Amino acid sequence: MTSPKGESLTASNRPLLVLASASPRRLTLLAQAGIVPDGVCPADIDETPLRGELPRSYASRLARLKAECAAANWTGPQAVILAADTVVACGRRILPKPMRRDEVRECLTLLSGRRHLVFTAIAVQHGSASTARQRTVTTRVSFKQLSDADVEVYLDNHEGEGKAGGYAIQGRAEAFVRQLNGSWSNVVGLPLFETLNLLRSCGYR
Repeated sequence: MTSPKGESLTASNRPLLVLASASPRRLTLLAQAGIVPDGVCPADIDETPLRGELPRSYASRLARLKAECAAANWTGPQAVILAADTVVACGRRILPKPMRRDEVRECLTLLSGRRHLVFTAIAVQHGSASTARQRTVTTRVSFKQLSDADVEVYLDNHEGEGKAGGYAIQGRAEAFVRQLNGSWSNVVGLPLFETLNLLRSCGYR
C-alpha cells in the first residue's frame, strides 16, 4: 500500500485517484490516457465464485468488493477509488487465472476455434462511506483453431500465467485472435472509454 504526498486535492483542483490494483497492465492503460494514479492500494479479497454465479455478475461483485476493500484500507487523504475485475468466460463457465503450465494449456484448448466473452467490471468510489458507481463492459473474442505447436510455443513464453483465461491479448496471443467485437482495452483489463466516463461522473477530471 502506498500513500500520496500532499493534500486531498492536487494543484489542478481534482480529487486524488487511488487504483485498487497492482496490475501493471491497468497502470499502463491509464498512462496511455494521461492518467497517473496518486496511489496504489491493492485489494486482497476472496475471488472464489459463488455457487451458480454467472460470469458478468461475478466480475461486477469482485469489482465492487475491491473498491470497498481499498477504500477501507486507504490511509491517505480522501480519494476516488478505481477498481476493476476482468473475467474470461466460455459460455457460462468462468475461466481461471491459471498459474501452472497445464492449467494454461487447458484454457487455450478450450478457447481454440471458439468465441468467448471478456467482461471487465469497473467500480469507482469517492470516499470510504459512499456507494461505488459501476459499469460492466463486454467484448466478444474469437480465436483461430490453435495447433499443438501454437499452444506449446505460447506455454514456453509463460505469458498466459496469472492472466484471466490463460492469455494476454497485448502480447503473443493477439496472433490467435480471428475476430474481436468491442473494446480491445477491455480485454487487456481496463476499458478506457467507459473508465474515463465513470471517473468524470465522480468528479475526477
